[in-house]
Amino acid sequence: MFDVIVVGGGPAGLSAALTLGRAIRPALLIDSGEYRNARAENMHNFLTRDGTPPSQFRAIAHSELKQYPTIETRTGTVDDATPLGDGEGFELTLGDGSTVHTRRLVLATGLADELPHIEGFGELWGRGIYHCPYCHGYEAARGNPIAVLYNDGVMVDLALHLRRFTSDVVLCADGRVDELDETVLNRLADNGVSVRDEKIVRLESGDEELERIVFESGEPLSRKALFAIGQFAQRSELPGKLGCRLLPDGCVEVDDFQATSVPGVYAAGDMAHRPSLPMPLPFVATATASGTIAAIAADKNLVATDTAPRPGPVSANVP
Repeated sequence: MFDVIVVGGGPAGLSAALTLGRAIRPALLIDSGEYRNARAENMHNFLTRDGTPPSQFRAIAHSELKQYPTIETRTGTVDDATPLGDGEGFELTLGDGSTVHTRRLVLATGLADELPHIEGFGELWGRGIYHCPYCHGYEAARGNPIAVLYNDGVMVDLALHLRRFTSDVVLCADGRVDELDETVLNRLADNGVSVRDEKIVRLESGDEELERIVFESGEPLSRKALFAIGQFAQRSELPGKLGCRLLPDGCVEVDDFQATSVPGVYAAGDMAHRPSLPMPLPFVATATASGTIAAIAADKNLVATDTAPRPGPVSANVP
C-alpha cells in the first residue's frame, strides 16, 4: 500500500513525486512515456530552463527523484482504478495486469490533441505549427511571415496578438469567412491582418519546417509558421472511471488545492483546472506548480487522517 500513487510522468506528475519524496511519503510514479509536448523541440517560460528540450527536462527530473528513497518510478499504464471502500484508498490495475494499492491518488495524465484534418498538419505539429504565442511566438513569429488558422473565435484575437511579433500576419479562414462579421473584418484590416478564405488543401514543408500553405484556388502562401489550435480530450479514461466531475471543456474540475470531486483523488497539469478559469493552462510552469499543490494537499490530508482523535474516552500520557 503506497501512501500516494501519481499517474503521469510529465511536469505535473514529476513535480508531485518530488514534493512527496521530500515529505518522506512512500509514493509510486507511473509514467506511460506519452507526452503532449513530445513534438516540441524546446520548452519556454520556465525560469532557469528556458529553451530546454522536454526530454532533457524529464531526464533532469528523474535524476533528482533518485535521491529520495521513498519514491519508486515505473514505466507503464494504468488501465483501471477502483475505490477500496470506506475511504481506504484505491486499487489500480496496470497495463501488464498487475495491481497496486494506494491511499491517495494524483492524476497527472494530461490531454491529447485532436488535430485538424489537413494534409501535412500532423507532421508539422510542434515543429512549424504552434498553438501558443507565449510558448513559441518569440522564436517562430518574430520578424517572420506567419499565418493563423481560423477554426475558433479566439483565433481572431490571436492574429491581432501576433502583430506585436511581425508585420506579416495572414488569417486563413479556410472557407469560414462568413462567420466573421463586418466589424471583425474591419478590425483585422485596420490592424494590418490580411484574410485568405480559400479552403486549405495541404501544408508543405521542408526539413520539418513549414514552407507554404496550398489552397483549393489562388496562389500558395509562403509562411514560416502557422498558429492553430485543435480540439483536445482526456488522454486517460481514469477520470471518467473514477467518476470525477468534468467541466464543459472536458477537463477535470478541481478546487484551489487540486482536489477533484472524488475524495482522495487529486488532479494536476493541463488535464484539470478550477471552474473560474476559462481554459486549461498549457504551460510547464503552471503544470509543475499544480503538481506541487496536489502533492501537498494529499500529504496534508493523510496527516489529518492519521492524527485524527480517536472516539471514546481520552487517555493522555501526562504525569
